[in-house]
Amino acid sequence: MAPRPPRMSADDRRAQVLAIAEQMFARDGYHHVSMDDIADRAEVSKPVLYRHFPSKLDLYLAVVDRRGQALAAAVDAELARASTADGPPGHDIARAIVAAFVGFVEQAGETSSLLFESDVTRDHEVRERVEAASREAADAVCRGLRDLTGLAQPEADLLAEVLVGMAQVTATSRHRPSTVDSDTAVDLVGRLAWSGVQGLIPGRRDAEPTSSS
Repeated sequence: MAPRPPRMSADDRRAQVLAIAEQMFARDGYHHVSMDDIADRAEVSKPVLYRHFPSKLDLYLAVVDRRGQALAAAVDAELARASTADGPPGHDIARAIVAAFVGFVEQAGETSSLLFESDVTRDHEVRERVEAASREAADAVCRGLRDLTGLAQPEADLLAEVLVGMAQVTATSRHRPSTVDSDTAVDLVGRLAWSGVQGLIPGRRDAEPTSSS
């Protein structure tokens, strides 16, 4: 008789369900996936599934949080790298935010849609969780903008949201056919962002944008 496979721990089982649900929600949308579908795909009973996640919405929010944590980690990694770069202050931050979003989307594939194209954002709780990761990125950019430009908090907040929006559009455009490779896209949009930011820095309004390539 073949030995039984080792029993999966509760944490491992939860992670397995999350990974499967993430793929299913991203591919088919929230409204077209049922808890029965997820239980069948994960090969768990419905009581086990509901023990981990009391409802489909709870499971969806956990999946969104998981994607948000991955985006936040990508942003943190790129900003940390930028802080040690030799370029002009601010240039590497502008490029880093674009690189973080592009890298996240390329790694996440279609599951990035759970943050950027969710089909249930009319639900207030879902919308808050979906927007949390981008808001965290905008907060980090805002701090950098205030240090560079001396802008007031509301003005820096607005520009940070715009920069994050540019990064997100650049990243999601990678899902469409394009002759522009990722590195070139990051460099182009990073330079565009920097050319705008440097115009707000006292004493640097006449500076030229610098290519990182």
